[in-house]
Amino acid sequence: MDRYIEREGSLGLLQPEFKPVVAALRDQVERHFGARLHSAYLYGSVPRGTARPGRSDLDVLLALHEEPTPADRAEARAVAAELDAGFEVIDGVGMLLFGRSVLLSELERHDLGWFVACLCTPLLGDDLADHLPRYRPTSLLARETNGDLGDALARWRRQAAEASDDAQLRSLVRGASRKIVRTAFTLVMPRHGDWTSDLAEQAEVFGRYYPDRAEQLRKIAALAGNPVADRSVLTMYTEDLGPWLAAEYLTTHGAKSPRPYES
Repeated sequence: MDRYIEREGSLGLLQPEFKPVVAALRDQVERHFGARLHSAYLYGSVPRGTARPGRSDLDVLLALHEEPTPADRAEARAVAAELDAGFEVIDGVGMLLFGRSVLLSELERHDLGWFVACLCTPLLGDDLADHLPRYRPTSLLARETNGDLGDALARWRRQAAEASDDAQLRSLVRGASRKIVRTAFTLVMPRHGDWTSDLAEQAEVFGRYYPDRAEQLRKIAALAGNPVADRSVLTMYTEDLGPWLAAEYLTTHGAKSPRPYES
């Protein structure tokens, strides 16, 4: 039987270099959001203790009591910009905002709910994971987390055409590389029977089931950490590997359920 996915990350795993920026984040979030905030979480390499000073970003999820307003999102951008400018140890801040009801909804049970319960480390407030089930690496979880690659391909084509400088291209390659590797891993996750967030390990696991694509995934996992400003990489994602992976995913797990609040 597949094992339960254990929650990754802990404030106890924070590397000393990152503790000041996390403390500043806590203070800023409390000051800017106050009673509107239900809870705040870290995710990614910082709470896993694998972040690289000056290279890794700080990933944050804020759960609000009500649905975020444009003013809330502006506040979040201001906090992110201030932290990014004030701490050289991080290379950018990503801040997600959701209302508590969405995070705990049945529709998001195997996507955002799983994300909170398994990939997020509590920083402030009451932990929403207390209201969520334990999760196994099932086909349902695969479908609801990454069964939307086809939509991403169309978005990447548009963004690549609109990118006007190397910084934008590198950011797009970084994000697309992460999505490709994670989708490839979750394609085989139910057969593998476990979860990992390490992209290099995800690529290796995928390669055991699709050896003809193994080396390609290893290179993409490397690009996720060291992105290049190369349009040909994005073309390979959108016109070669991506369409194949999206079709294989649909055949194996099906498409992600539509979200009425997403365009």
